Amino acid sequence: MKPSNVLLLPGWQNSGPQHWQSLWEQKHGYLRVEQHDWMQPLRGDWIARLEEVLLTRDEPAVLVAHSLGCVLTAAWASITRHPQRVKAALLVAPGDVERPEVRAQLRTWSPIPLQALPFPSVLVGSQNDPYCELERTRMFASAWGSQFIDLGPCGHINADSGLGSWPEGHVLLQDLMNL
Repeated sequence: MKPSNVLLLPGWQNSGPQHWQSLWEQKHGYLRVEQHDWMQPLRGDWIARLEEVLLTRDEPAVLVAHSLGCVLTAAWASITRHPQRVKAALLVAPGDVERPEVRAQLRTWSPIPLQALPFPSVLVGSQNDPYCELERTRMFASAWGSQFIDLGPCGHINADSGLGSWPEGHVLLQDLMNL
């Protein structure tokens, strides 16, 4: 699989330079799906952008989603006419957009689609993620038909979690790429 067919889907406000997604992009040449507005994300705009990028790939892509990118993956899968454009997905630390403190800022993102994804997926969650309680993360994994991995107490599984380039996560990605 070509690196350009591994699509990085950052969450709200994008992934900074020390985030494992950014480090993977630099090291492996994966493609970040650039969104029109990282600070005030609109679900429809983000879905349209993902669809546009997927339709330009020469083979089905593997998605690597973090936080709001996980919700984007589920939302895209719930409406696309092209589910075959995705081979598999690695979903990391989904953000719970239905929490009261973020609903106003992410108003177009609720409700979260809760049907099985039409491709294999692995969802990695953390026991102390400030943006999604572990029980909700497990519920998302179950609803989406994802294999669930509890990473332990790793916060939001981002740059602040001290994972660096997160080699264990890259092993999970490689397994999905080899399906």
